[in-house]
Amino acid sequence: MSDDALRWQLRALRQDAPPSRDLWPDIAAALAAAPQTPVAAPASRRRRVAPFALAASVLLAVTMTWQLQRTPEGDALIQREAAAMTRDYSGALAQMDAQAKASPDYAPALHALDQSAAEIRHAIATDPQARFLLEQLRRTYARRLALTQRAVMT
Repeated sequence: MSDDALRWQLRALRQDAPPSRDLWPDIAAALAAAPQTPVAAPASRRRRVAPFALAASVLLAVTMTWQLQRTPEGDALIQREAAAMTRDYSGALAQMDAQAKASPDYAPALHALDQSAAEIRHAIATDPQARFLLEQLRRTYARRLALTQRAVMT
């Protein structure tokens, strides 16, 4: 479709037309006849909701205080899980490393993964509540194990 044809179609569209009479007197009469809602209604609604809002605020404050002052049981748990995971993977890797040929192709990658695992273990010791680090450590060990298996197969 050309620009000229589009312009002609746009011109053919209906044009706005002013109303045939003044509509404001009818609108003003309808507003005057409408029942007035009392201004106190929102205030009474606020008074009904206020105790629930106060209770929710107190509950939030208590929960936040409790979370911030938790005992370090979770800390020790994450550190124990990381230590157990390190033991398990170290045992499996020691067996596979003994079988693996000394392949210089895989050595830099294996070293990088070992270094990453050490950094993650250090981060867990620094911030024992960071649960996501445990998953990152698991993924790093899994990659190290897979790469070691690949090195053994070659």
